[in-house]
Amino acid sequence: MMTKDTGGHSFEAFYKRATSPLVVLRLLSEKPMYGYEITQEMKKRSNGRYTISILYPVLYRLMEQGYICEDRTEVVGGRARTYYALTTQGKEYFHKTLREYYIISQVFDGLMGGADDEQSE
Repeated sequence: MMTKDTGGHSFEAFYKRATSPLVVLRLLSEKPMYGYEITQEMKKRSNGRYTISILYPVLYRLMEQGYICEDRTEVVGGRARTYYALTTQGKEYFHKTLREYYIISQVFDGLMGGADDEQSE
């Protein structure tokens, strides 16, 4: 079966790019976190399957959109840690987007119904 060249990007890479802002918002909905902490929490909760190699562009974009803000900066071991937190607008956007995600996931599951039977091809 021929597939269109995606420039070396897998479906998984496209999926992560699309969902990474939602994941970041989810984690920050629990408590303010710094960048490395966010990546480690993703890795832990996904048993190492969901990681983002370029987290900071996601954080900066969410800040530009007003969904997160810098909460505080702490110096630990001579290194600065900037903690990010959800804004009120970010909380509203997270809940709205999460609902949309669940709806589209159900739609997609319906479209793919029975597709696992075709895996043996």
